[in-house]
Amino acid sequence: MELFLQTALSFPTAIYSFLLCVAVIYWLVVAAGLLDIDLLDIEADSVMEGGAQTEGMAGLLYKLKLDGVPATLVLTLLFFFAWFACYFIELWLLRHLPLGILRYPLGLVVIVASFLLAAPLCAAICRPLRPLFQKVEAISSKSVLGQVAVVRSGKVTERHGEAVLEDGGAGLILRVRADEALGFKRGDRVVLLEYLVAEHAYRVITEEEFRGV
Repeated sequence: MELFLQTALSFPTAIYSFLLCVAVIYWLVVAAGLLDIDLLDIEADSVMEGGAQTEGMAGLLYKLKLDGVPATLVLTLLFFFAWFACYFIELWLLRHLPLGILRYPLGLVVIVASFLLAAPLCAAICRPLRPLFQKVEAISSKSVLGQVAVVRSGKVTERHGEAVLEDGGAGLILRVRADEALGFKRGDRVVLLEYLVAEHAYRVITEEEFRGV
């Protein structure tokens, strides 16, 4: 255990250890319903429209063939595989070399190399998952207006919120939006009133308001 911690907390592995911890905390928060699962989601359509000129994270994921899957999942897998590669490079090689101050420039090279090694592994896992997420997106984009869903996030605002729509199976998780003044909280029943194309989310209201009560 001591060797594991020493290696995981040594530069350059410590960089990916930190990022991996952030990813784990993020997924715990998502599980609690406080954040959307696709908080950093980049839609494939917007990436394709930019083509080779797309910049930033969208362009990077597209070039690495990691588009079509929620960016948060992609980043978590990238961090994990990069950490794995970085950890064993440190364990089997770097810690045995008298590098001195050269450890830092060499460590930066290892960080980049680990990321490049992680990318194809991540792509191999994400590739078979694309149809699954495309199917979910297709279903969520269908006309489900007027149906009742149950809020699963801590609250619903104009920028954040999730609700579960019963579909006869495990339930469909949808992004929902509403005026925060309405005070929607976890467990409340809401009606899907309008599909917000730009946000890929649904505006919701109370059942009473929908029925004109």
